[in-house]
Amino acid sequence: MKKLLAAFAAVFALSAHADETLTVAASAVPHAEILEFVKPILAKEGVTLDVKVFNDYIQPNVQVNQKRMDANFFQHQPYLDEFNKGKGTTLVSVAKVHVEPFGAYSDKLKSIADLPNGATVAMPNDATNEGRAFLLLAKAGLITLKDPSNILSTPRDVDQNPKNLKFRELEAATLPRVLTQVDLALINTNYALAAKLDPTKDALVIEGAESPYANILVTREDNKDSPAIQKLVAVLHSPQTRQFIVDKYKGAVVPAF
Repeated sequence: MKKLLAAFAAVFALSAHADETLTVAASAVPHAEILEFVKPILAKEGVTLDVKVFNDYIQPNVQVNQKRMDANFFQHQPYLDEFNKGKGTTLVSVAKVHVEPFGAYSDKLKSIADLPNGATVAMPNDATNEGRAFLLLAKAGLITLKDPSNILSTPRDVDQNPKNLKFRELEAATLPRVLTQVDLALINTNYALAAKLDPTKDALVIEGAESPYANILVTREDNKDSPAIQKLVAVLHSPQTRQFIVDKYKGAVVPAF
């Protein structure tokens, strides 16, 4: 009888452990790298972390919403808000993890002051990151906006454009590849890092650490309080993870906790 009970207990323990598997969709850099760092720490908490890398900004939210993934880690709150509004989803943030200062890069220029009249400026074509790009151009003094506080600004919201800049809206992931074809490209740090660009050295203009665009761990409303998700949040907010971000990215990625 004792052996039988022991066998049942072992099966139950294995089942319980299997239930503590988290699948998380993530951008390759730095999100998946951070998740890979916390994976062994989380395993000690009884949670197996399965990281799936995505190269776009749509499918990670779709997959979580359709319950194919438990969570994702690739976006900031303004992007999530816009996605929920546009797709009718109700995904929620459960943790701020880091800020990736957004930057402007060029293969042709050494200084933003050298940007010529009529220059072509490439930027992300999704609403929130395009708005972020226009805010950075305004910060650099290249344009003025009708509403400087509008985080969803588009070319139509440009008030003054003294250099007659031409704006080219492209998929965010493709921007590093068009650097040779444009005068300036505004690139999300995850894609800049993946393209071997160093934001702290190569960006001609970059956001400060005060940026409101903290990258967040996102899940469904019905999953936000699950023990596995809460354990992941705790590990992401640990001193070890903070130190990893500081040491590995040296200011190109900044802890937001």
